[in-house]
Amino acid sequence: MPSSSSPSAAALADLWYQRYRTALPAELATLLQEGALPVNDVLLTALRHHSVRHYADIPLPAGALELGIAAASSAPTSSNLQTWSVVAVEDPARRQELAELSGHQPYVAQAPLFLTWIVDLSRLERMAEREGLGSAGLDHHEAFLMASFDTALAAQNSALAFESMGLGTVFIGGLRNEPEKVAELLGLPPRCVAVCGLSVGVPAQMTAEERRPAIKPRLGQEVILHREHYSAQEEPAHIAAYDSRADAYQQEQGLPSRQWSSTAAGRMAEASGLGERAMMGAILKRLGFPLK
Repeated sequence: MPSSSSPSAAALADLWYQRYRTALPAELATLLQEGALPVNDVLLTALRHHSVRHYADIPLPAGALELGIAAASSAPTSSNLQTWSVVAVEDPARRQELAELSGHQPYVAQAPLFLTWIVDLSRLERMAEREGLGSAGLDHHEAFLMASFDTALAAQNSALAFESMGLGTVFIGGLRNEPEKVAELLGLPPRCVAVCGLSVGVPAQMTAEERRPAIKPRLGQEVILHREHYSAQEEPAHIAAYDSRADAYQQEQGLPSRQWSSTAAGRMAEASGLGERAMMGAILKRLGFPLK
């Protein structure tokens, strides 16, 4: 791994290696050594992200929720329409219900805070009604796509903020298993749907025998970064190399050996693998999204 002239640059090089399981490219290492590229806490926090699924039985620091949501509010939003909302759930009984609706994921109930991120077109509809205007634009697929993108940006901004405070997070896609029941539990009006959850809490101290969370390697930039035009010509070889790196991570974590590419492709081989989510189009229409 390339050496570095500053502790922060060395930390970045180490995090790069953990994220990709390859050394920092020589050109990038040189730029860091020369101080031509800044290394800051935002970048280091983003690179060291890992999901936390074990939480200490202590409350969040006072004000952490509000700061996290301030970061969410600072995310970009299409046309400043701000088409998202978030329901903060701290009540243990309600968190337990959400854990069960999310596929019985225990950390949803264990973490002291569960944020339910909502695609929210209902606010614009209410505003239109007060102005005596129609809201036909909300009926279209584009409005839902726009709001989904806004919601995802806000949620990720909040996660980065929480992690910068030393808190742990894990996103919960299982919240989409039962969107109508979640809507009923949280009192969501029509044109609202929970698209993901975020557990937030102080990470639990784990013993040496317990598996500690580690940075999971991702696809290399040679697969995901396309310059000027899209090209998949070298993709098979690069994905095969990633399969080896991902499997090494599995074994390091004491997990069963598996090939990432086969597992990922297999998850989408049949619609039945999506469970009730395969009916998401019909569910969204019942929740007030015509998706024209």
